[in-house]
Amino acid sequence: CFASLYTDRAIAYREECGFAHQEVALSVGIQLMVRSDLGCAGVAFTLDTESGFPDAVVISGSWGLGESVVQGRVVPDKFMVFKPLLDDPLYSPIIEKKLGSKETKYIYRGAATGSISGEQRAEERAESGIENVEVPSEDRVRFVLDDDEILQLARWCCQIEKHYQRPMDIEWAKEGSSGQLYILQARPETIESQKPRGLLTRYRLKETGEILTRGSSVGGAIATGEVCVVRDIKDSVRFRDGDILVTERTDPDWVPLMRRAAGIITDTGGPTSHAAIVSRELKVPAIVGTGDATQVLPQGEAVTLSCAEGALGTVYRDRLAFETLETDLSQIPETRTDLMINMAMPDSALQWWQLPVRGIGLTRIEFIISSFIRVHPMALVHFEQVTDPSSRREIEALTAAFPDKPDYFVEMLSRALAKIAASRYPYPVIVRMSDFKSNEYRCLLGGEVFEQEEANPMLGFRGAARYHREQYRDGFKLECQAIKKAREHLGLKNIVVMIPFCRTPTEAQQVLDVMAECGLVRGERGLQVYVMCEIPSNVVLADRFSQLFDGFSIGSNDLTQLVLGIDRDSQMLADIFDARDEAVKRMISDVIRVAHQYGRKVGICGQAPSDHPEFAEFLVEQGIDSISLNPDSVLRAAQHIATAEASMKRLKAEADNIDS
Repeated sequence: CFASLYTDRAIAYREECGFAHQEVALSVGIQLMVRSDLGCAGVAFTLDTESGFPDAVVISGSWGLGESVVQGRVVPDKFMVFKPLLDDPLYSPIIEKKLGSKETKYIYRGAATGSISGEQRAEERAESGIENVEVPSEDRVRFVLDDDEILQLARWCCQIEKHYQRPMDIEWAKEGSSGQLYILQARPETIESQKPRGLLTRYRLKETGEILTRGSSVGGAIATGEVCVVRDIKDSVRFRDGDILVTERTDPDWVPLMRRAAGIITDTGGPTSHAAIVSRELKVPAIVGTGDATQVLPQGEAVTLSCAEGALGTVYRDRLAFETLETDLSQIPETRTDLMINMAMPDSALQWWQLPVRGIGLTRIEFIISSFIRVHPMALVHFEQVTDPSSRREIEALTAAFPDKPDYFVEMLSRALAKIAASRYPYPVIVRMSDFKSNEYRCLLGGEVFEQEEANPMLGFRGAARYHREQYRDGFKLECQAIKKAREHLGLKNIVVMIPFCRTPTEAQQVLDVMAECGLVRGERGLQVYVMCEIPSNVVLADRFSQLFDGFSIGSNDLTQLVLGIDRDSQMLADIFDARDEAVKRMISDVIRVAHQYGRKVGICGQAPSDHPEFAEFLVEQGIDSISLNPDSVLRAAQHIATAEASMKRLKAEADNIDS
């Protein structure tokens, strides 16, 4: 240990950092060996390492010694815990649980699998060294930590962070024979916590292409270059500055090569592997844990590495055009009207945590179902009706870790919604229940069994009509169970439920009755229920809808479609499809007026207020309570809205002067 103070790597590091060689010292701590080779181990950060979101503890872990996680030999389990609710005994705020493949583990050479005797320890010391062995299949499909252990680790991490008064990078282990958790080491997190706040930099692809492989994204940026597959650091002579480094995994010896890369792609590893940690520090985008990059990415071929699309990074064929966009948060003005954002994916939500907005005005459940869950809810409730062998195999694989298939849906959806809600806590996060059309539902695994073909799905069996009818009622109940778990078990009570495409007050009451059967009673435990205002009947009968719901959210696309009688997807009529049409504006004005008479809030989600300053001014004049936009439009829209509010204030002052 003392000799390691003067290895080549240590000397080079001190030279680079400007540390005097004669002023550094090394101590060796002696402690009980934690037999994590018989248990599990990993790392934890007291912030989200991808976005810098400060209210999360992110834990990674795998079976055996922690070396497999750090070296990136495995794709570990990942857990995220929401810190503000950790001390409340009523809640279990684990907002993400992602099962890793964990195919191998490090154990001590010749290690026993049961309890350890002193004689066995002596034998193992004689046979020094570790070996990498395969993990049994039954262990690969179960998490290395249970919920109580995850929460205990998170609490310890928060205590350590509080002690050092800074975000921390922590290593932990679980003793295999006793089941005891240990903290092994803690050091300051030196990447995300050091970034300046107040300036959001993001990257966006301007085109798309053929997808070659995918994995966990690191860094949020985009890079292009030619593939250079390096299987051994000794064979790196052909690597050129600016190449995309493709390898199975990296270790500290690879750092000089990683510095020269435009991007890094590995077969193995997770967000806390060596490749991921060093890439963040070097500000080089990386995609780790692809499983097959060294096999599918051709040597010398140009590719685009994109980490700008959430937690899942994508490698595209060819060099694709992209742009870098910056938002100066100090330029976003304060407004009377609540500015909110639209959010579809849980991984994207944390990227925008710095935006000074007052909640999320629209979260679409169907995006989570199609991207993460992938199975038709009814196919999980009535799996016996799914007869296609391929669909059955895929559903079995996705639900392998769950004793009951519906539990898979509730677990995945509840934690995804909780993660989105955590990003804006305690501001309201409005979650729209699923609004797939029947043709879209058919595309889910098992969907063809439960969905009829419709001539006009846009005006067919969608929205509220599905929720209380036998064809989908059991599926809607799963959605309700997920909402209930996210609010009452995980603790994210800022979730507001919204019912889409609700044609009549009678239908609204039927939906509320089904929700109540599932334990979601409007008004109980602070639960608010909104309705989408996207059908003319929602406006004409706004007084009756106001008695059933706590608020309205104007869906300008569908409302425009149904007021003007124009297919929103029609290219031929695109020139007259306009939310600024006088008929649509009168509808919006009427619903705001009536809703306010009943003390109900009204918001709108869509791009029109951002793209058209005069439309934003119209909404402000009508007294709309909130405007929800895509995150990248907030700066532009806020400036339009602030200008409109200032104009309104000036006109009111002039009118008051005239009156006086």
